[in-house]
Amino acid sequence: MGKHNDFGKEGEEIAVRHLQKNGYKIRFRNYRYLKAEIDIIAEKDSIIAIIEVRSRSTDFIENIGETITPKKIKLLVTAADHYVIDQDLDMEIRFDVITILKNKSRFELEHMEGAFYHF
Repeated sequence: MGKHNDFGKEGEEIAVRHLQKNGYKIRFRNYRYLKAEIDIIAEKDSIIAIIEVRSRSTDFIENIGETITPKKIKLLVTAADHYVIDQDLDMEIRFDVITILKNKSRFELEHMEGAFYHF
């Protein structure tokens, strides 16, 4: 596995710990449907959060929260729809982004709730 994949997995672990510390129940990790993958599906206060995790090091210039393309959003929505139908859920769905920025040995995390809408 490449270094970037290791760092991506480490970022997901940091995101999971952050979510659990803030009262989220992790329902699923790395949920796959067709060509789509949802990094984390979590629940809090009767809301299902579909969470995309983006991890980068400081040598990466663009805003990592803005690297989610319309194609990626469409894939996330498709997978989320499948998950909700498959689990027979009647709950509010929210799309979040968690960014992890590695600065030397320190990590900075930002959790953007309702980062985009699927309409």
